[in-house]
Amino acid sequence: MTGRRARGPLQRVQRQSRELLAQVEALRAESAGAAVGRREALRQRCLQLQKLVDENTNTLHSLKKADEPAPVGNYNQRKEEEEKLLLKLSQQLQKLGRILDQDNTATNCTGNEGRQKNPQREDEDKEEDENDDDSRESSEEEESEEEADEDKLLDDPDVKECIAVGNFNAQQEGDLTFTVHNEDEESQEESDEHIEVVDETADGTEIKKRTDSHWSAVRKAITESDTVEILATMGAVPAGFRLSTLSQLLEEGNQFRASYFLQPKLTPSQLAFKDLVWDSEKNTIYPIPTRVSLIVTLCSCKMIPLPAVSIQVLSRHVRLCLFDGNRVLSNIHTVRATWQPKSPQMWTFSPRVTGILPSLLDGDCFVRSNSLSSDIGLLFEIGITYIRNSTGERGELSCGWAFQKLFTSDGMPVPPKMYELPLNGGTPYERGIEVDPSLSRRAGSGVLHQLISLKKQPVLAVKLRSLSTQSKDILNLLPETLIGSMCYIHLLIFYRQILGDALLRDRINMQSAELICNPVLATFPQLMDQPDLMDALRSAWADRERTLKRSEKRDREFLKSVFVLVYHDSAFPLLRSTLLPSYKWAEEESEASRWRVIADFLRKSRENDGALQSLLSSENTHTAFDISELAYDFLGEPRKNSPIV
Repeated sequence: MTGRRARGPLQRVQRQSRELLAQVEALRAESAGAAVGRREALRQRCLQLQKLVDENTNTLHSLKKADEPAPVGNYNQRKEEEEKLLLKLSQQLQKLGRILDQDNTATNCTGNEGRQKNPQREDEDKEEDENDDDSRESSEEEESEEEADEDKLLDDPDVKECIAVGNFNAQQEGDLTFTVHNEDEESQEESDEHIEVVDETADGTEIKKRTDSHWSAVRKAITESDTVEILATMGAVPAGFRLSTLSQLLEEGNQFRASYFLQPKLTPSQLAFKDLVWDSEKNTIYPIPTRVSLIVTLCSCKMIPLPAVSIQVLSRHVRLCLFDGNRVLSNIHTVRATWQPKSPQMWTFSPRVTGILPSLLDGDCFVRSNSLSSDIGLLFEIGITYIRNSTGERGELSCGWAFQKLFTSDGMPVPPKMYELPLNGGTPYERGIEVDPSLSRRAGSGVLHQLISLKKQPVLAVKLRSLSTQSKDILNLLPETLIGSMCYIHLLIFYRQILGDALLRDRINMQSAELICNPVLATFPQLMDQPDLMDALRSAWADRERTLKRSEKRDREFLKSVFVLVYHDSAFPLLRSTLLPSYKWAEEESEASRWRVIADFLRKSRENDGALQSLLSSENTHTAFDISELAYDFLGEPRKNSPIV
């Protein structure tokens, strides 16, 4: 039976489609860095593949179930899926053809022809009767009329400006292809405000592009969606999966990282600190209450769809942040999930991480914000970092997202309790998309079937917890806006107190903006982006704290001095050690190697009563000295008053 099914017409088309898919992916990879001289050859291959795709599509359309030598289950569904794959390949080849033909297009635009050439259309024209002069002349007259209509439209005083979020290539007849000028990416990363870059066409029509980081992340998710769509078409992932929006934002710069939000925020005048104020009576920083101050506990993710075996999952995690439906209002915090092979669709988290457990697993998260937005809430994006076995391609996918508002319609905080949040498919800027639409399609029309289908839908369980008086006092010592793990909150408090001492108490001249020599202030924020080094400091402090007397634990100044010594004996030397590999997200070998180096260094530091012997040992080497290791840049580090927070 296997032999007869292999000779079936539908399977022959499917086999041909898989071969074409491999050839298209190879052509796209080869075209990415191709020199100008190679483009014509690649363009010809593109046209040839387009022809083969069209032929296979025509063959598919002509197939009938009766032609199969043996019964084929779900024949119409398989045929429909195959048609979607071929359509996707055709669209990719058209897009690639336009890119490879851009030199000819540029020549045509500067010459007198006045329109772009379409490789597929030219190929189709060659297949038509070349001797039909009347038909050709008629077509040219129609094109001239269309061009005249377009000129009239551009001259219309009501049509003078367009707002674009990125380049667009015509997909079908009647579409307009346009290119928007790209500003320097570095300036985009440094700006948190909406900036409009104006470009002009030849006739003066303005094309405006938003360059704020939110929309650039959305643009990237749109322009790089081909990979996800191919995976979905092949059945490797559900149709509701997308490229991770929050991961894209993290890659764009530091404005959504905890290290950025840990810095003190300046007032609009930039002459004082907004969330760092000195209390001269208590000789420490003032606690500053905020509108949002709570603890959220990640409990579990249920019924998360599994990717196919062709996808290797490197990390399962949840990224969360404050969100108002339009903009991210805080840093993006990540918590890694654990799972059991017996229940791969159930993800769990570790509340109240203690001991040697990594802070990356801590499901207890503090949340602070003073935003006045009535729509503010918590955005949760459930994601996986993956590697594709066939190509070695790495990426991060969103397996769904959920949003929990923090205030009711009358402005009251939502009650602290357990919430089960249904997950949505697509991106946080899309609505009405299911994570796995096939669940709804398979569900019957009966009430029982609908209930069963509902139980199979993915859900995130979280608990919003109210604060005790003690917890509230602790959180009020943190920056005005920040999300982080509860397991290292005491370390953040030490940093903030030392920061207050240096900036508010010990500066002789409050108008001075000189560099401050303080290794802790200069380097501590880097630990927020390398959680295993934060764990090293957390472990070293726990070891030292156990040796302190009760009276010493009540002495704030003494504790700060001990914390500085512990920092110098643990995290500070590791930051500059050449033995420590670079931090790479979701790379098991790198993570294991880093922890071996960290554990060995901490062991030697304990045995030798400090890190001095290890630092002077010829076995350990460090990167070349840089002044940034010691100097806290008073002007460069504090955050300006920004509308995003």
